[in-house]
Amino acid sequence: MEKPTWRERIHYWFDNFITRGGIRIFSLLVVLFIILFVVITGIRLVMDVFGAESQWEGGIGREFYIAFLEMTDPGNMAQDIQSSLLMKIPGIIAGIVGIVMLSVLIAFITTALIERMEALRKGHSRVIEEDHTLILGWDPQRVVEIIRELIIANESESDPSVVILADVPKVQMDDHLNLVLPDTENTRVITRSGSVSSLTNLYVASVETCKSVIVLASAREEACLEEKNLSDAQTIKAVLALSSACNVEQKQLNIVAEIFNQHHYEILQSNCPHRIEVVNANEILAKIMVQTSRSVGLSVVYSEILSFDGCEMYFYGADWNGVSFGKAQFHFPDGVPLGIRKAGGEILINPPVDQILKPDDEVLILAQDDSTINFQSSPVAVPNDLPLKSDRLEQVVENELIIGWNRKGATIVREYAEYVQDGSTIDIIIKNPSNSVIHEIQQLQDELEGLTVQLINKDPLQSQTLIEVQPGKRDNIIILSGGEHKDPEKTDAQTILILLLLRRIFQDHPNETVRTRLITEVMDSANRGLIAQVGVKDFIISNQFISMLLAQMSEELDIKMVYDQLFEEDGSEIYLKPASLYFESIPEKITFADCMAIAQKRNEICIGIKIKDKEQDESYNFGVRLVPEKNTSCSLQPQDCLIVVAEDES
Repeated sequence: MEKPTWRERIHYWFDNFITRGGIRIFSLLVVLFIILFVVITGIRLVMDVFGAESQWEGGIGREFYIAFLEMTDPGNMAQDIQSSLLMKIPGIIAGIVGIVMLSVLIAFITTALIERMEALRKGHSRVIEEDHTLILGWDPQRVVEIIRELIIANESESDPSVVILADVPKVQMDDHLNLVLPDTENTRVITRSGSVSSLTNLYVASVETCKSVIVLASAREEACLEEKNLSDAQTIKAVLALSSACNVEQKQLNIVAEIFNQHHYEILQSNCPHRIEVVNANEILAKIMVQTSRSVGLSVVYSEILSFDGCEMYFYGADWNGVSFGKAQFHFPDGVPLGIRKAGGEILINPPVDQILKPDDEVLILAQDDSTINFQSSPVAVPNDLPLKSDRLEQVVENELIIGWNRKGATIVREYAEYVQDGSTIDIIIKNPSNSVIHEIQQLQDELEGLTVQLINKDPLQSQTLIEVQPGKRDNIIILSGGEHKDPEKTDAQTILILLLLRRIFQDHPNETVRTRLITEVMDSANRGLIAQVGVKDFIISNQFISMLLAQMSEELDIKMVYDQLFEEDGSEIYLKPASLYFESIPEKITFADCMAIAQKRNEICIGIKIKDKEQDESYNFGVRLVPEKNTSCSLQPQDCLIVVAEDES
């Protein structure tokens, strides 16, 4: 092999030098400018010394200055207009060199700016933020809902920020956020593009200074098992990278992650030194849908509690002065205590009213805002001692209908089995179910004793199908989104069509409709208004509910433990119970404190009221009012409801 020539070596060195760009190219231009400047000035001096008849005086300093002017601005060649021909030669050379150098410099600056702008658009520059919420992963709907909640939560904060790191082009994320979230108020949203499990990219997102991390699943609920397992693997990898990036001795990081497989969560928990909570969207939504079917208006209650807009749950400590939990409920101008968090972390929902609060106990309180929570040494309201009616709601055999099927279906059926009386039935309408779905429903029938589960293979979009199953005689009708459609718009369009068909049937057969409750799943929160117009008593907005829960958990991880208890059939849950169940005769004027006191006599906690006449009025929050001022007077009718935390629905 021949040795490279000196020209090849020079070319090789020059290529390597140029490809590094930036300051090296600029330095080379400066050096060339200085060399040419010295050479041209030298030529002028030589011309002066050897007889060029210059008409100007000034010596060496003048020649340097004129050479500089002519190189930086060719128009300054007029300085030599009275000079001899020989003196014009270096002026011409200076002008030509100046034009070439200026053109190269402009090209360099333009290229450098374009490269810098392109780098910024790629989202690879380091984030300089502190106490920000870091979101890993990208799902257009869920990210938007999470940010909406964080914007509300950050209203009282000074210069809050949210950082998104995802393996998606920064331009794509920015364009979507600018379209759907043009106003983020005082919260700044910063996006960066890169792998969520790369240490380099995590440092770019300033993970070491963030206050919490939300790790989104890369697969949707409707995805196949293989895609969900891959999503879990990516989540585990991202969490391990977070653990490596943040030294647990220097900072304890709160991590919220979406995991589909419980076994994967156990693996993750045992290998992560930081505190981590996981969310299984299917399981949570299934439990909420079943609970909602038990109490009309419950989805509105959960929508407000899960959101930062309206009432929300906080942990609050104070000098309790030996007060009992029941009496403490009347010592807050704003807020109703729901439970106690012990010093060891144990959370008790709806504890006994006579339980004494210890100095290191914190109450779990539902309030408008954490800034309005203030424990008073004396009661802020004194309720009337009204007699309690001894009635209980009678449990009856139920007849449920599920239209459609997705991965929440099996959990919904199992949850129903925990609530309904023996002899109850659940019919499931699915058009052309797959063999796996048929097998799954058959397994449920074999597994659940005292509950009849029947599959109806018909098209629910046909009105005749719905007429045949007698929807007006059903206690609850649940419409599940999904099926063959994964597009939220198509899914919601199908749901709305089914709702319209049901409404037409109810209108045509008014005498057959007894107490049917309609509960539906909505994929896109933008369709909430359309669903409300159809007359649905309760609806669940899937993406919004889970996004709100993720946002709340990122602010306080123990909130997950609270919802775990509220969503379980065992223990205390939220119910809406008719006022006629509590009062022998409802006073003409009654305060919210009176409602709280009479609920305590049933070992329940009253957190609000629902006015039945307003349950179709969105402007009145569908009749639901949580945590009103305790001395507020209202007129209740027997069909109006108290919103209570209770151990059962009777």
